[in-house]
Order: sequence, then structure tokens, then C-alpha cells
Amino acid sequence: MRNITLLFLSILIITSCEHEIGKKSFENDFLTKYVDPFIGTGGHGHTYPGATVPFGMLQVSPVNGISNWDWCSGYHYSDSIAIGFSHLSLSGTGIGDLADILFMPINKKVDLSIMPKSRDSLPYKSSYSHKNETASPGYYQVFLEDHDVNVELTTSLRTAYHKYTFKENDEQSVVVDLGFAINWDKATNTDLKVEDEFTISGYRFSTGWAKNQKVFFVAKFSKPIIENNIIYKKFDVINDSDGVKTVAQLFFDNDSNQLQVKVALSSVSIDNAKDNLESGDFNFETVKTQANNTWNEALSKIKVETPIDSLKTIFYTAMYHAQVAPVTFSDKNGQFRKENDSIVTATNYTAYSTLSLWDTFRAEHPLLTIIAPDKVSDITNTMLEYYQPKKILPVWTLYANETNTMTGYHSIPVIVEAYLKGIKGFDAEKVYDAMKTTMMQDERGLIHYKKHGYIPYNLLDESVTITLEYAYDDWCVAQMAKALGKKEDYLYFLNRSNAYKYLFDEESGFMRGKSEDGNSWNEPFDPKYSNHREHTDYTEGNAWQHSWFVPHAVDKLASLHGGNTIFTNRLEQLFTESSEITGDNTSADISGLIGQYAHGNEPSHHIAYMFNHAKKPWRTQFWARHILDTQYNTTPNGLSGNEDCGQMSAWYVLSSIGLYAMNPVSTDYEIGSPIFETATIRITEEKTFTIEAENVSDKNIYIQSATLNDQPFNQTTISHKTLLEGGELRFIMGDVPNKNWGIE
Repeated sequence: MRNITLLFLSILIITSCEHEIGKKSFENDFLTKYVDPFIGTGGHGHTYPGATVPFGMLQVSPVNGISNWDWCSGYHYSDSIAIGFSHLSLSGTGIGDLADILFMPINKKVDLSIMPKSRDSLPYKSSYSHKNETASPGYYQVFLEDHDVNVELTTSLRTAYHKYTFKENDEQSVVVDLGFAINWDKATNTDLKVEDEFTISGYRFSTGWAKNQKVFFVAKFSKPIIENNIIYKKFDVINDSDGVKTVAQLFFDNDSNQLQVKVALSSVSIDNAKDNLESGDFNFETVKTQANNTWNEALSKIKVETPIDSLKTIFYTAMYHAQVAPVTFSDKNGQFRKENDSIVTATNYTAYSTLSLWDTFRAEHPLLTIIAPDKVSDITNTMLEYYQPKKILPVWTLYANETNTMTGYHSIPVIVEAYLKGIKGFDAEKVYDAMKTTMMQDERGLIHYKKHGYIPYNLLDESVTITLEYAYDDWCVAQMAKALGKKEDYLYFLNRSNAYKYLFDEESGFMRGKSEDGNSWNEPFDPKYSNHREHTDYTEGNAWQHSWFVPHAVDKLASLHGGNTIFTNRLEQLFTESSEITGDNTSADISGLIGQYAHGNEPSHHIAYMFNHAKKPWRTQFWARHILDTQYNTTPNGLSGNEDCGQMSAWYVLSSIGLYAMNPVSTDYEIGSPIFETATIRITEEKTFTIEAENVSDKNIYIQSATLNDQPFNQTTISHKTLLEGGELRFIMGDVPNKNWGIE
């Protein structure tokens, strides 16, 4: 008996040790190894492969030098020519700008006096091969074939680091081009000066998507500048005044084959750029390691377990892309420049820019409330500052410029979601006043919306999309009014949030453009018709894709359709209809088609989860899993549409662990179909929320049963509050739908 007892204890100790070793191995597993920054750099993903840190001020990345839609980030995987490495990049947008402060190491003297007409006439361009190109979180490397130079890039929060390795005995020089521009961008004035033998500084002012962009910079080299050639070229700008494009070639001693540079920027001044520049030596490897560690910490907010490494690659790359924007905008001293050139100081918060709110309110910001709530508070304070000059909340902010790109005022759901989820650090009364004032002004169609209860198609293009989005924004304002005890405002905005009812056509089952007479529809009508951004009732889409945007009242929308059966039949038809898009000017944003569902653009992102509210959660499970399986992969073409500053990736992060914020301001997450055996969300250092999916596989996609903290769980939503409390949500998965689960 004693021997049996000893044997049992030995097995128990060994098992416990193995469990602890496995646990430590999981905890110490460096998640950055699963990230591939090249995912999304092909197709229409529009991401960049360069170096940045989470929400970093700098995005130091290669520039191909082509002005084209698929080069919105400055880089596309199909290309093999580099013209330099810039310090500001856009991640996955549909409009191109930035690529400011261009550095290019070369091994020969070149003539910079000729004004280039395209990249073909740039004397410093170089070919490269993807075989000699690598990228990982916080690091990028490429070999420039024409100049025999190996380029390595890394960055901290506000300082970029370059390391150039030249061929032995080759001439060593760096071209700094402040005039070259891509896509919508155009330099209006630039300047560069050599401050001392190691340091240059200057500025680049430009107009483009951001109409008033001012970038100041300082760069410090590891070796003295032994010669320089600075050329100032006059040119005509849009307003007929002369501007200056500055380009320089700096030369260095070739006593060693390595040259390092560190660069810092500021929207305020050269002095602020100097303050942002990290002091000390050129510790490239140290900074690279720190960037990797910072990314590992950011990625570890959610840990997933699966034997399929490709799923880890997609997931952690999505976690990576979901944390490259918004970007830090305030300087080390808190100062930043607004579009009216006023300089303000962010006190007790960090200011952010690159706010792609039309996209990111849907999944990116809900994800940040889980993995980076401190950033959510700072973003809210930043939006309140952007509100001040014109008393209108942001629509799409680029380098602190309001671009007014896209529809609605979706800073509103971001703010209300944060408040209702208990995120502190901003003045609730001030942000409420900003929301109310914004929705009561007359700009961007609101004058028609207030008068008619909807926007008539004959008075404004994209009237259906704008009306539906204003209705949702109104519902969000109503929720905040209710929380603050403002009953009259609550009832007013709640009533306005019914605007979608005016546009529903019972006969066709679609949301349609209605005339100001209140009766006649826009004819002729084809639900597959798309006309990109002009003479259309829908934004970057058609009636099939835009008729479902009523996330605040899905049950009422189902009733308009005639009940759950008709509603879900039409949802099924959305996914199974022919993918033909009609029209002569169809929107390129309509991509990632599954039937008429377009996962490559944001208006479709919530639709699969609507079955949950119509008593068919197994269809949400089916379609959510189908989208996960078909719209993401590990290649450069791994995104089915524009990344849009994290939204495409945030959809994957949330959906893959079995959750989605169909209506973010409800503070509930819809339950879909988890693909990982285990997903562990780190709430605090001591508290986690774990989602387990027993038996999950590519066939076992349906929830058979569930428990929450060992208690039966039979509902299709779970609250943010429940997540924050920590615990375990456990699903049993199978290959046949359980049509009784989740039906209340």
C-alpha cells in the first residue's frame, strides 16, 4: 500500500512539474515570432512593412515612389524599387498621404538639380528583392542592390534608428529628399540645414489629404558629415505662390563600413524634435530589442492556444496591426499643433492622431477597451481638443487635420462606449456637450436630417448611408444622456435614432433613397448597383451591403422585414446571392465578396452577427467562421480589403476568440464561433478571462453547450463588465448545429 501511495505521489509531482513547465513555456513564449508585417502589403491591404512600436509617433518604412491606390502606405509587395525610407506612414487607408522626411543611403554622387517627374528619373532609386528583405515587430531590413547597401530600421516611441552597412571601401552618402511626394501629398515649403558635423535639421510643410501638415525634424549621424550638397528648387504650388523643394546629399568617411542615424520629428518645432530625440549612443540592437519586448507585451494581452501555427500568425499579426494606429502625436513635452496652427499642450494625457473613425469604431476601438483602455481615455481627450476650434467632433483626423472623410460622426460611439464601459480620465459632461452640439449643427447633411427625419436623396449624395449612421450616432448620444440623467435629451435623440424606418422599402426589403416629398423612392433601383462616392445613395457600396446598418435595433429591423424568418432568409440571401456588382463606376472598396457581403469594407462587418438577434445563432456561428476561414491568410494578400488603421484586423482578433461588438455602445459582445482551443485575455496582472472551445476544429464550428464559471450559459451575448470580472467561458463544439443553444 505504501509503495502504491509513493507511486501515486511521484506521478502527481511529475504531472504538476510538467504543468508548471508548460505554463512557464507558454508565458515565456515570445509572441512576436508569429507576426508577419508583410501580411496586407499585397492586394488591397495597403499596410506597410516598416518599423514602429505600439501606437508609435514614427513609422519608418520603405517607399516605392509610386502614386497609386495600392501604394497608399508608400509600399506595395508587388514592387521591387525603393526610393528611400520615410518616417510617417499610413496603415491600410484608402487615401494616400505622409511618407515624409525621406532618407536614402547610396554609394555614389548623383545630380540632384533636375526636378524629377516620376521615380524613374530619380538618380538615387534602387532595386531590391524580397529574398533580401525581412520584417518583424519594430524592425525592418532590406538590401539595396544598386547601391550595395544593407538597410536596417528600428524605432522607439519618438525616435527612429537607421543602420546602413556599405560595401567595403564604397563611397558613403545619404540623400535627404524633402520635396518628393506620393498620392495626394504635395510639399509647399521645405528647408534643411547642417547644424554641426553630426546633425541636420529642417522642416517639411505640405498639403494633401491633411491640408495643413507641418513636420519638423532633426537627424544625428554616427559619423561626421565631411561634405554636403544642399539644393533648393523653386516650384509653383496650388495657391500660385512659390514653394521650395529641398534635397540634399550628405557624404561620410568610409573608414568603417557602417553608418547609423537617429531621427525625431515634431509637429511644433525643430526644438521640440530635438527634445523628442533620444540622447545617448546609437544603440541600434538595444533599441531593436526594446521594440521587440514592447511589442511582445502588447501582443500578450490576449494569448491563444492552437496546434496550428498559421492561425497564430494570422492572429498575432492582426493584434499587431490593431495597435499601430492611432499614432502618438504630442511631443515629449506634451505639445502638438492643430490644423489652425495653434499649439496646445496635452496635460495628463497623450494626444493621438490618424483617427479612422468611420472604420475603427466598429471593432478596433472595442478591442482597445479590452487591451489598451488607457489609450481609449487619451484618445477621447484628444478628440475633445480637436472639437474646440469649430465645435464639431472629429470625423477622420490625419496629422491633427480634419479631413471630413467618410460619413457620420463616429467619434460619438467611441466616446459613449468608453464611458459606459467605465473608462475614466475624461470629463463626461464636456464630452456629452460636444456630442450634443455636434449632432445639433447643420453641417454634412444634418440640416436636412433634422428637418425631414432622414436625408432626402435629391438633396445630398450617399443619403441612405448618412441617414443610417446618423441614426446610430443619435442612439449613442441618447445612451449617454440617459446615463447622465438628461431625460429630455435622451427621449429626443432616441426618437431621432428611428430615422432608419423612413428609408425601409417593404416591397424590396432594402434601405432606399427617398425624396424630400416623403413618398417617392429614387428610381430606377438596382440593389447591386454601385457608383463610387458620387450620384449614389450608398457610401462605397450598394443597397445589399448598406441596408443592414441598424445595430442598435436589430429586433425592430427584423419586424420591418416581416419577422425573423423573412429577415434571416434575406440575410442568407446576402451571403449566397451572385457577387456581380453593376455600374460603370463601381467602388474598388467592394472587395472580399461572399455573395453580396463585402468583408473588404467596413459596412458589412457586423452583419454575420445579426442572426443572434433573430433566434438563429448557429447561422452567426457558420458565417462568422466562414469569414474567418476565407478572408484572412498568411500571404501578403492576407487581407481581403483595406486594413483601415486596425479595423480589418480587430474584426479577426475579436471574432477568432468568439466575440464581436456588433453594437459597441451596448457594451455587449456577440458570441460567434471561436477558432482557438483557449484564448486568455489579461484583464490585470492578477486577473484573466479565459475562453475555451473544447473539440474545436475546422469542422466543429458549432456551439453545443456552454458554461460561464462552471454555470450553464445559454445566451448569445456577454457583457464587458463580465469580462472585466475575470473567469472562464467554456464552449463544447461540434459539427452539427445545436439549434436550442442561445435561444431565449
